[in-house]
Amino acid sequence: MSTTGTDRRYTLLGAPFDGAATLGWPGSRYAPARIRQAMSWILQRRENGQIYCLDHAALHPFPEDLLTDGGDVHTVAHDLEATLGAAADGVRDTLAGGRLPVLLGGDDSLLFPAARGLAESGAGSVAVIHLDAHLDLLDRSEQQGAHSHSSGMRRASELPAVDVSASVQLASRHFNFPSSLAYRADRGLRNIPAAEIHRRGADPVADDVIAHVSGADRVLLAFDIDCIDPAHAPGAGAHEPGGLTSFQAISLVQRLAPHVDAMVLTEVNPLTDLHDQTANLAAYLVAHFVVHGGVTGSNAEES
Repeated sequence: MSTTGTDRRYTLLGAPFDGAATLGWPGSRYAPARIRQAMSWILQRRENGQIYCLDHAALHPFPEDLLTDGGDVHTVAHDLEATLGAAADGVRDTLAGGRLPVLLGGDDSLLFPAARGLAESGAGSVAVIHLDAHLDLLDRSEQQGAHSHSSGMRRASELPAVDVSASVQLASRHFNFPSSLAYRADRGLRNIPAAEIHRRGADPVADDVIAHVSGADRVLLAFDIDCIDPAHAPGAGAHEPGGLTSFQAISLVQRLAPHVDAMVLTEVNPLTDLHDQTANLAAYLVAHFVVHGGVTGSNAEES
């Protein structure tokens, strides 16, 4: 059994907004409350400032202030840009206060303000690790405009601080726009589809991703819950078969967390969920992110 140390602290921010879910199912506005409720089941296992992770037979520090709840960012149901601006402010202000933000959506338009808030938090470059069934590289359309759950990665990639060549998309599958392929090729945006993760395994892919983003100064983990197969996460904005298992997703988050400076988790949809199965999984993803992201020293890679 190993005992690890932590020197990073996290703040949970809710963004109960799904006004940009123009093609998928609406309902993700209810997710932050459900995920918070599920978190209480996990956090009751803390004892004397520690928690035991059975996955690696490791005791991890979990002080009272490891994860605090910063409440919800200001959302305006009829005003997409105001909501995106408030989400970016929440991410930036959390980082300015010396804590790492975990932004809970809400729909996947929130990827963009999470990247913007991280980019505005200091000098240097930002890489995005984007787990999603879809590419989200749509520029604009008549029905969706320029900011939607189909355009978050496109808008993030246009931020001057975002190093697209150091960013990577994971777990995409099935079909997408040929124009998105052209944009990826032009910008040098790497893609590791779900089929490749199934073939290679989560750990080798995590090693690859960590090396790929290592040249950036800061890293955003953008996690759309539909990267997970709907058999494991039925409460999503869209159902795409062939996705990650819950085990693969948790393994990736455990490995990537020490290398990440902010997380945005989107598209959990309580209206399509089954007995809060997906909200519960999202809560465990957050818990593993903060527990394993706080690890320092030689045990970081082992955990």
